[in-house]
Amino acid sequence: MSSNEKPANSRINTIPYKYLVSSDTYSEWYNSMRRLLPLMAVILMLQGCAGAVMLGAVSGAMMVNDERSFQTQLDDTNADFQISSELAKLEDVKNQANITGVMMNGNTLMIGQAPNSMLRDKAIRAVQQLKLGGKIHNQIRIGNPISFTTRSNDTWITTKVKSRMLSTDNLDVTRIKVITENGEVFLLGVVARDQIELAVDVARNTAGVRKVIKVFESPSS
Repeated sequence: MSSNEKPANSRINTIPYKYLVSSDTYSEWYNSMRRLLPLMAVILMLQGCAGAVMLGAVSGAMMVNDERSFQTQLDDTNADFQISSELAKLEDVKNQANITGVMMNGNTLMIGQAPNSMLRDKAIRAVQQLKLGGKIHNQIRIGNPISFTTRSNDTWITTKVKSRMLSTDNLDVTRIKVITENGEVFLLGVVARDQIELAVDVARNTAGVRKVIKVFESPSS
């Protein structure tokens, strides 16, 4: 979805896999991956590449299990690129701020930092002018852009939250997107209420998390 994720066309290639096997075999594969990924994560963390491999390993299951329609997923991904492209055109925002837009089910979450409200509002207006539809959730903080060290720590927090979710019973991590920005964890997805409560509890009890912000929608909304 975000500009750092795989383009839509690379995701499309994962879809046929479900239809090449029976539902029982697919269920076995998913449950096996669910059990093995926490161990894989620990091993790969020692090699410094846990985040990328973990996310890649579950990408197929995430695509198939997502409550959003396939077309909505494609629309969200395309919107992510439009937002990134539009923000990149704003030289002052690009040079002085750190702002990202993430589309989920037609709604946009805007996160990051801006040194003042003028640049924050300028970025929001640029996204509004794209007329992508849906709501814009403004979670841009006023302050200096975070450092590379903080970004790295955010990636580590996301990895830990995802890993803990994978080993939590009755929680389907494939339906939940986790984004960390300056220690604040944003949880996105179209999920049921019981899943929301489980996900929030896991995130809140993960070391390094300062705050958890829910940007969930129910399947019926």
